[in-house]
Amino acid sequence: MTTLREPVPDLAAVRPRVDQVLEDFLGARIAEVGGGGAALVQGAADLVMRGGKRLRAALCLLGWSGAGRPVDDAIVRAACSLELLHGCALIHDDVMDGSATRRGGEAVHRIFARRHAAQRWRGPAERFGNAVAIAAGDLCMVWADLLLRESGLELTVVERGRPVYDEMRAETIRGQYLDLLMQARGSFELDEALEAARAKTAACTTKGPLRFGGALAGADEALLSRFDEYGIALGTAFQLRDDVIGAFGDPDASGKPSGDDLKDGKCTALLAEAYLRSDSAGRARLAELTEKGTDAAVDALRAVIEDTGARTAVEQRIAALGDQALAALAAMPLVGEAVREPLSTLVVMVTTG
Repeated sequence: MTTLREPVPDLAAVRPRVDQVLEDFLGARIAEVGGGGAALVQGAADLVMRGGKRLRAALCLLGWSGAGRPVDDAIVRAACSLELLHGCALIHDDVMDGSATRRGGEAVHRIFARRHAAQRWRGPAERFGNAVAIAAGDLCMVWADLLLRESGLELTVVERGRPVYDEMRAETIRGQYLDLLMQARGSFELDEALEAARAKTAACTTKGPLRFGGALAGADEALLSRFDEYGIALGTAFQLRDDVIGAFGDPDASGKPSGDDLKDGKCTALLAEAYLRSDSAGRARLAELTEKGTDAAVDALRAVIEDTGARTAVEQRIAALGDQALAALAAMPLVGEAVREPLSTLVVMVTTG
């Protein structure tokens, strides 16, 4: 493999490099498995390679570069481990939410349920699909550890980042639980929705990857703390933007269904803001609509969100979070100054949708 060394990653060039590493790594996993396990490996690999922004890998590389370290093949491979962790989270999230599609294709659990039904195997097809998807997600997590270990980084460097890596995974799982808990309780609390966003999204999408790259590079606590401030603000904004897209976006553009969270009655910031802005009768109607879970109820919920000003409020919160991220960026004691521009670009990308 040709070793490439750059002072700072070019965001436009990160995705193809990440895709190539993942393609090579997953191709090797497919080639080494045989028998009955091949379909499981192929299914997990297909989801990972189906697309995605590769934001987690990019932020890891920016954290590394911001601490003054040049980008080479080893850190790119280590950064790619985060995309495999993300694959695990996506597959499991689709099972928990009962989502039909992901990244423009069928969700993994639906693929295997359909295969079960087509073969007329024993037992419920849906249960089989869900169980296989859980195994596929677990496999992605194993692969993430393997790719990190075999990235080419020295063991001492990997161990330096390991506490961040472990905390990132644990916090993401906690955030997923909070998401499920709010949905089960029928909560409309804005503070709870924002806490879940910080735990579920910022931990694994922005704050965690950026701090992970910095920790691998040996960054001091002053820089890591600013990474955290930036990452929490950007990650929360990212989740709120995702909520807006999930409620009002075009499925062809987003690669996932529109209105699923509303149909499931999930406590997003949009619904929480609508609840805050409603009187007692309006709150009762919100509870009624989220219980129905029908297409008609989704349309009605969209109207409530618009009419109460909740969508505008969330857009304003996204903008404010973007300002917080930029303020943290301005205060970063970066060694690699060239990182400021791509980190600023990411704020614009997230906050403007």
